Amino acid sequence: MIRDSLILAQRSITKMVRNPEQFIDVTVQPIIMTVLFVYIFGGAVAGDTADYLPFVLPGIIVQTIMFTSLTIGVNLNTDIQKGVFDRFRSLPIARSAPLLGAVSGDIVRHLIAITVTLAFGAIIGFRFGTDVGSVIAGVLLMILFAVSLCWVSVLIGMLARSSGAVQGLSFLIVFPLTFGSSTFVPASTLPDWLQGWVAINPVTHVIEMMRGLLSGPTFMAAGTTIGGEIVWVLASCVVLVAVFFPLATWAYRKKI
Repeated sequence: MIRDSLILAQRSITKMVRNPEQFIDVTVQPIIMTVLFVYIFGGAVAGDTADYLPFVLPGIIVQTIMFTSLTIGVNLNTDIQKGVFDRFRSLPIARSAPLLGAVSGDIVRHLIAITVTLAFGAIIGFRFGTDVGSVIAGVLLMILFAVSLCWVSVLIGMLARSSGAVQGLSFLIVFPLTFGSSTFVPASTLPDWLQGWVAINPVTHVIEMMRGLLSGPTFMAAGTTIGGEIVWVLASCVVLVAVFFPLATWAYRKKI
């Protein structure tokens, strides 16, 4: 099964390379988001763009990964509509290999998104406030969360009737998670009723973890620690995989 999944992951990567427009959301989008939020809101939120950049850049990375994870559901749904999975079914491969291969291939897109965002951030003045080990740990944990989150998109891709419906349903889930968090402003500045949601939102803990590992603990919310946020993120990954991987596999088997 592992060999079959790796071969199909290579297929996904080759498909991306031959269709470069698929990389727009992981190359152009994070740059645009960084420019917009740093230079339009930086002065209002932090008083200075240089002070706002270490705070917001980890949040933009998380937001970009959240939206990037939606693509796999759309692509899988399109492949099913085109009959690609009917061809996979006729091959002597593990039945779950097409799903595992697609999710594995998407890791390349996540890595590109993180690299582009950090590189552009460095160009406009971002500097790491931690050591190399912390930065690597942050990137690896971000990839782990992205892979875990992909299974939500895979499930939607299996259940929806069209790729457009997949995108619409996915945005309904991702928008409250990304904007109802501490992505762009400290949670303490939000209304009390919204702070309750932000506190239990797993995306908030991913963002705080990334701030601690990339920019340093001083940019994290009061009362949070890097170790505590890592535990939250790992627990979220376990829950996402435990719930949505079996459901996505079930929906896939039923679909084909």
